[in-house]
Amino acid sequence: MKGEIPRHIGVILDGNRRWASQRSMNPYLGHHVGADKVEQLIRWCGKLGIKILTLYVLSIENFARSEGEVEELLNLLKEEVARAEADEELMRDGVRFKMIGGKELLPPDLLADMEELEMKTEENDQLVVNIAVAYGGKKEIVDAARKMAEDLLGGRVKLDEIDEDLFQQYLYTSHLEDPSVDLVIRTSGEKRLSGFLLWQSAYSELVFIDAHWPSFRSIDLMRAIRIYQHRQRRFGR
Repeated sequence: MKGEIPRHIGVILDGNRRWASQRSMNPYLGHHVGADKVEQLIRWCGKLGIKILTLYVLSIENFARSEGEVEELLNLLKEEVARAEADEELMRDGVRFKMIGGKELLPPDLLADMEELEMKTEENDQLVVNIAVAYGGKKEIVDAARKMAEDLLGGRVKLDEIDEDLFQQYLYTSHLEDPSVDLVIRTSGEKRLSGFLLWQSAYSELVFIDAHWPSFRSIDLMRAIRIYQHRQRRFGR
């Protein structure tokens, strides 16, 4: 593909339930098909040389859904974490997994599995896949401000040291040298960020795809990247 490839892509995985409803299927099956699509996306991004992929898998607001659906989503996530850990091809391809979000909201067994996947892949350096679970952009910024305030009160940080670079070290994405997102893709035709990476996406290019997430194809990814390549990024200048 000619042109600059975005270094960091964020994807809002939207439309699993609507995809299933259009086919008179149980909404849960839409989430299953969507999970399979995530595996494909990771491989597509790896082949394109993208370095960071952040996936909006489960928002804080999603926890307001019915207890049964939330339990199904968490069980599916646990299954997918196990599949990723057993996938030797992902290890050979140098994929590193990192969970970002409100860890305190997750069941202890799921959190333990995710941390195990993180440890297993922490030395991989070809593609970082951030899994945003129990995530909210406002919560991330508030959590970062609270941690920084604690360090300020504890004397570990001085007031005149505080700047954007230092603040970024308190975000969920602190494991990234540069967490800024080049391209944000949202499926299902919705045109909003829904709290996704509010700090990191300050100068992101936004592309909205009409297809529901389970119907997302490699050609949709390529089209989004081509749109990105044809835009002039001025960063406010």
